Amino acid sequence: MELIPLRAAVFDLDGTLIDTEPRNRVMWGLLFDAHGVPYDDDLITSFAGRRGLEVLQELEHRFSGATAEELLKEALSYGKLPDMPVDVPVPGAVDLIRALATAGVPLAVVTSGRRGYAEGLLEGLGVRDLLDLVVTAGDVVNGKPHPEGYLAAARDLGVPPEEAIGFEDAPAGVAAVKAAGMTCVGVTTSQPVEALAEADHLVADLKELDVAPGPALRVRGR
Repeated sequence: MELIPLRAAVFDLDGTLIDTEPRNRVMWGLLFDAHGVPYDDDLITSFAGRRGLEVLQELEHRFSGATAEELLKEALSYGKLPDMPVDVPVPGAVDLIRALATAGVPLAVVTSGRRGYAEGLLEGLGVRDLLDLVVTAGDVVNGKPHPEGYLAAARDLGVPPEEAIGFEDAPAGVAAVKAAGMTCVGVTTSQPVEALAEADHLVADLKELDVAPGPALRVRGR
């Protein structure tokens, strides 16, 4: 068990606060199927933590006559189909945000999702009013693994990056947090432990974290 002082906490959204990975994997699979584009698990996993538009721009040559923007719009429409996997909060996520807010810790979310999508998920979790800042895909020039989003969050929260903790569930996100100079807590909700090896601390979910006086974060994970 370790105690980490912190002046701010910055969270990824998908897979870190809410488990959207099952729905997202089905959504991307339906897109590839609709266009007859072969794919495997590694290709689906490559979307994790990154802006979907950027990944599709890299893959655009595999799709005949469709732009990355059109493909993203189509993929997002599949996410609204009935019988899709249901998004559920990551265990401990809501309680941790509430405890940090009660302790007076500035809070932000840095997500590769778009504004409307992110705001909707955060409202659904019931934590949007506890967050000081939400940085979305449209707010930065460079998406994860670039640290721009995390650096912007630290700047706007008025806290040096090295005094903040970033929470991530994907390799691209862990790389972004570390490049920003923050301490990184990797949450293994969607990736194996080895994929998040660069994180400073690893937890299975956010129930393994407590807020201690200071304020500080008590980590019971690996």
